[in-house]
Order: sequence, then structure tokens, then C-alpha cells
Amino acid sequence: QLQLVESGGGLVQPGGSLRLSCAVSGFSFDTYAVGWFRQAPGKEREGVSWIGTTDGNTYYTDSLKGRFTISRDNAKDTVYLQMNSLKPEDTAIYYCARTIYSPLYYSDPNRYDAWGQGTQVTVSS
Repeated sequence: QLQLVESGGGLVQPGGSLRLSCAVSGFSFDTYAVGWFRQAPGKEREGVSWIGTTDGNTYYTDSLKGRFTISRDNAKDTVYLQMNSLKPEDTAIYYCARTIYSPLYYSDPNRYDAWGQGTQVTVSS
């Protein structure tokens, strides 16, 4: 059964850090790129980051460069999103999803064919 399961969300103070995980199963993980999205209340789902299969290529939305780092461990079928210097505006539900497309399409949800259920990140004092 194809699954993507996010974890690692929670409540953190501004300036803090969180590491999200996306554990996948049911498909050949190393043949798919993975993207992270987020959706804040009342806003559209926003592309955050993308990582390629085995070449290490990564992509970030401009506003998050330098604070967020995406990585993957193909031996563990897991993708990570390290989030540092968190701000209240980072509050959202974070989703991971798989894609066969290049980072040119990283922010287009229609290019992803399987999604996790999301994990809540709340940045607040």
C-alpha cells in the first residue's frame, strides 16, 4: 500500500527549529522526487522545497532559502525537512508528496500524485 507519512510537527517558539520527516512505503522510493508543501489557514497550498532521486539536487522557494534544508535517506525511505529560525508566518500544515517531475514544477500540486496526511507546525510564543 502506497503511503507517505509525515511526522515531527509541533509547537515551537519563534527562532526555534523543527525537523519534519516523511516516511514512505509501497513504492520504489529512489525513483521519485519528493516535495514539501505547506498550507496555512485561509491560504493556498504553497510549494516549499523539492529533492531529486539520487543526484542530491534540491530546490527551495526563495523566501525560505537559508532557513530550510531538505534531505533524503534512501536506505530509510525517508525525506527530511530541517526548519531553523522559525517565524510565526511558518505556521501551517506541512505535507510531503511524490513526483516524477523536475524542480521546474516543484510548486505545482498537480504534478504530484501521492500525498501524506500532513503534520501541523505552529510557531508561537
